[in-house]
Amino acid sequence: MKLVILSGRSGSGKTTALQALEDLGHYCVDNLPLGLLPILTEQLQREEHHVDRIAVGIDARNLPHQLSDFPAILDQLKALNMACEVVFLDAADDTLLKRFSSTRRKHPLSNDNLSLVEAIDREAEMLSSIRSLADLVIDTSNLDVHTLRDMIRERVVKRREKLSLLIESFAYKRGVPHDADLVFDVRVLPNPYWHMELRPLTGQDEPVRNYLDQQTESAQMLDDITRFLCEWLPRYEKNDRTYMTVAIGCTGGQHRSVYMVEALVQRLSNLGVDVQQRHLELSR
Repeated sequence: MKLVILSGRSGSGKTTALQALEDLGHYCVDNLPLGLLPILTEQLQREEHHVDRIAVGIDARNLPHQLSDFPAILDQLKALNMACEVVFLDAADDTLLKRFSSTRRKHPLSNDNLSLVEAIDREAEMLSSIRSLADLVIDTSNLDVHTLRDMIRERVVKRREKLSLLIESFAYKRGVPHDADLVFDVRVLPNPYWHMELRPLTGQDEPVRNYLDQQTESAQMLDDITRFLCEWLPRYEKNDRTYMTVAIGCTGGQHRSVYMVEALVQRLSNLGVDVQQRHLELSR
């Protein structure tokens, strides 16, 4: 039996993710009191019609003392020989503010004495013990519901037993993604932006690829990042890491970082590495 504990801040997409898991065959329970989680799993293990996959949504509506006890509860589950994965969804504060403002929903923690901004901050504190133990953190700031559902399917449900690797490009002008485990800065490479004929294109377009292929620094950077990942990813995997997100950034997230992600994914795929990719800026 496999248990997915799905948590995250309000407005980050937990409902969408939990619905995706249910559609993909999980027995789903939302907003379960954390203290009942070991009891639920024991009961389901004893069921005549065995349940293979469970997904439980945990959020800030839980009892505060049980949220702080999450590490101990997780240890209890592992003592029951339960295969557990903790998935945490998050988004930038300004994104969460916009989502609540546009939907006119009330934040579960906000009240007459606590503003929306304060509620968002308070929720981050309350869920910090879960986030710190998450196997996978997904930053949904730039994801629509369809992309999030696809990511849950590919990275959580269909994931092989070996480490799941995602390489993403991003723009430093918008900040480093919240879900990045490793970050590489390629702003040192020559910038196609300063060539007017290349400016409107992206790193997926042949003229930009040709330009960067001609730069000695591009090949050196690609070789170095490939060598680093090939050396260290197996060690992360041996250390029980099930997910890794590698973020590669340039100033605008349009040319150099996209080019590097595309080239790196191609090279790693040729080496037999199971890898996925996404381009945060291009998806806007």
